[in-house]
Amino acid sequence: MAEMARYASDPRASRGRLHDEGRAENGGSVRGPRDDFQRDRDRIIHSISFRRLRHKTQVFVSPDGDHFRVRLTHSLEVAQIGRTIARSLGLNEDLTEALCLAHDIGHPPFGHAGEDALEEGLADFGGFDHNAQTIRTLTKLERPYPRWDGLNLTWEMLEGLAKHNGPVSEPTWALAEANAPMDLDLGRWPSLEAQIAAVADDIAYDNHDIDDGIRAGLLSIDQLLTLPFVAERWVDICTRFPDIERDRLIPELIRDQIGVMVNNVIETTVKRIQDTGVETADDVRSAGLMIGGFSDDMAGKERTLKKFMYTNLYNHPEQMEAADEARIVVADLVKAYRDKPELMPESWAATLPSEEPDRIRHIADFMAGMTDRYASTCHAAIFGKRNG
Repeated sequence: MAEMARYASDPRASRGRLHDEGRAENGGSVRGPRDDFQRDRDRIIHSISFRRLRHKTQVFVSPDGDHFRVRLTHSLEVAQIGRTIARSLGLNEDLTEALCLAHDIGHPPFGHAGEDALEEGLADFGGFDHNAQTIRTLTKLERPYPRWDGLNLTWEMLEGLAKHNGPVSEPTWALAEANAPMDLDLGRWPSLEAQIAAVADDIAYDNHDIDDGIRAGLLSIDQLLTLPFVAERWVDICTRFPDIERDRLIPELIRDQIGVMVNNVIETTVKRIQDTGVETADDVRSAGLMIGGFSDDMAGKERTLKKFMYTNLYNHPEQMEAADEARIVVADLVKAYRDKPELMPESWAATLPSEEPDRIRHIADFMAGMTDRYASTCHAAIFGKRNG
């Protein structure tokens, strides 16, 4: 790895883990010469919750085709973009990668449709938020170690996940619970690694969802060309490849857009580092603004692209129909498990708290860990197979 910048997160200066394991460089572990952030990344990759992402919705609910993205492939693509930007800026690549890989672990089955159903089911008990559920999963529900619950991730890792969208002024119950033992400094911006992981997520799903939307026949290149930002790239590509059929140019469009966005983030972040004069990772937290991200102009173009995607893809009638079905499945299961907890697997039913809100939150923990197909299987076992 290239030499890190002074404002990068240094694993040797980490604020540590909730449970002391002893520093690897001081003989605290026999499991290879890895630093703390490398261990965080590896713990994510080896976790059960990460493996489950291969059967969780990204854009399409339980997609029929093998070529569509799911949460797992999306997370890998975010990590690739995040590492590229981190390397260019001299940041810690391992922490950036770990944050990218972990950022969607709290998503329930069926994407935002499933989250909406869980939010409604927990409305009287603090609600449900997938960002907070990510931390709850990694600090409480994962249990691979004999002496504590959770993966015992570093403070910097948990801070970055907690503040995925910036400072948090009003934490949800789940985030407040995770924050209590370590004080993740929720009111300030996170590290530059966390900021870059967040914008890498935007870059990945903005552009790769276009690819999947076109592949599914729900978007067309002509629709996209109503966006000047996209049209500019397309004209340039058609000029470079005048004799190539349109379909073969779509992947080039996706690559070019990602490249333009990545370059903009790098250039903008370098300028903001210079303008703010940050010299340390803590300076980044105290800067009072987002340093790692798009320029104002690119941020505007990205918002326009998102609005287009919601109108033409995410809220497409076919997508809405699938989402409605997914919400019914999740809502039915929440009610079924509340009424008859014995329908849950024995390990979950046996540990069900007797009082609210812990009772419904326990059920939500079980539900949030489900894959799309497991949720559908459970629903069919209780209610019979749905039509369609």
